[in-house]
Amino acid sequence: MSAGSMGEPSKNQDALEARIPPSCPAPISQILSQAWHHDLASLKPLLDVPGRASVQEPTTGETPLHAAIRSCGVTATEADLGAAKAVLEELFFNGAIWNDVDSNNETPGCVAARLGQAELYEMCIGAGVRAELLFGLLEGYEELESMDGDDDEDEEVVDITGAAAQDGGEDVPDLVVETNNEGHSTEKQTEEPKKEETEEEETEILESNPDRAFVAPSAAEAHASQVDSADYLRSNLTYSTGKLTDADANGVMMEWETSIMRASVDTLLPELLPGRKVLNIGFGMGIIDGMFAATKPARHHIIEAHPDVLSHIATSPDCKFGPAWEASAPEEGAYKVHAGRWQDVVPKLLEAGETYDAIYFDTFGEDYAQLRLFFTEHVPGLLEEEGRFGFFNGLGADRQICYDVYTKVVEMHLSDAGMDVAWQDMDVDMQGLQEEGKGEWEGVKRRYWTLNKYRLPTCTFMR
Repeated sequence: MSAGSMGEPSKNQDALEARIPPSCPAPISQILSQAWHHDLASLKPLLDVPGRASVQEPTTGETPLHAAIRSCGVTATEADLGAAKAVLEELFFNGAIWNDVDSNNETPGCVAARLGQAELYEMCIGAGVRAELLFGLLEGYEELESMDGDDDEDEEVVDITGAAAQDGGEDVPDLVVETNNEGHSTEKQTEEPKKEETEEEETEILESNPDRAFVAPSAAEAHASQVDSADYLRSNLTYSTGKLTDADANGVMMEWETSIMRASVDTLLPELLPGRKVLNIGFGMGIIDGMFAATKPARHHIIEAHPDVLSHIATSPDCKFGPAWEASAPEEGAYKVHAGRWQDVVPKLLEAGETYDAIYFDTFGEDYAQLRLFFTEHVPGLLEEEGRFGFFNGLGADRQICYDVYTKVVEMHLSDAGMDVAWQDMDVDMQGLQEEGKGEWEGVKRRYWTLNKYRLPTCTFMR
């Protein structure tokens, strides 16, 4: 896998003196050195303070996880590997962050993959899966806000702060989970109840933490690339040759995805027989809908929320899914573009008793939580018993380890929803996709795909 946009580090850049320079603050250097040498007995006492398992060297971004893995090199002995695994277990037990990136834009798992340390890589995946599942659980809780007035006297208030508060103990700060468009979750602690803090005070606290002073090379870019669904729907879109972009030049859909859409249709409708019922959520450039239409479905429904896309569908001579297409349906309403957010349209389809043989989901500006909501709460009611469900699998596609973590997370959540998933690895033609701002990415703000393989999901009900 690729080490990141900065390229793979040279051998001497992986050396101890390069990753933990003499300028490193002594408390951080001590932890990193013990992790590097796999000295578990000396490391354990240093991790008693919360957060110390995730210290970072201020200039290289080296964490104890990076150090313990990097020091193995490519030719670690069984004894060294065993010692490294014991250190990783202890670090993860003490809350080490699995996806911190260093100055080479590598996570600990990226380092393990580059060095060919498969067992350590799998440990990083396991930690990532546990973290994402935990964050997913926390996202399911919302603190209920009470309002002054007599109307609330009989309402039951759900306390999610735990038994400590119920027993008269101290209030427990809530955890807030934020997920960006690539599916990476971050965790932060909110202010304690009944205590006010200013934004300036919070900034000072962050800046004064010497253990987390490193700024990742891609942090500002990643933050800037996050797209909120509401902002996206207000944004002006532009159709140009081979791409659809928003006002900030984010790639909403691109022509290079065509081979993925072709494979998706072939797996969702493997026999390509006419008379099937199809639902696609997210029209974009109409690539997959054109393929679905070619199978001559009996019912073909599309849900699209963006006003500019809806206008393109209705008025562009290049689009074949306007009013004339709807009028050509074998019966009224069989071919239909539903305008609106799927969260608003799908309940109406369910109420009308609509079901489908194939469902595809590909929205923009929404995080994984919305995809999970769709296949957990809505697919069971929309999909025929022998039907198939698929989605554009760009979850964590900026680096291999994130892609692998989300593969396992999705499998677990689909299983909870009563669905099996079959994965098909297919090659991605990376010619034109290798460099930021060049080739296919010319005029596009962010290279949202970096992997040589696409993992295509086909989901069916458990038998």
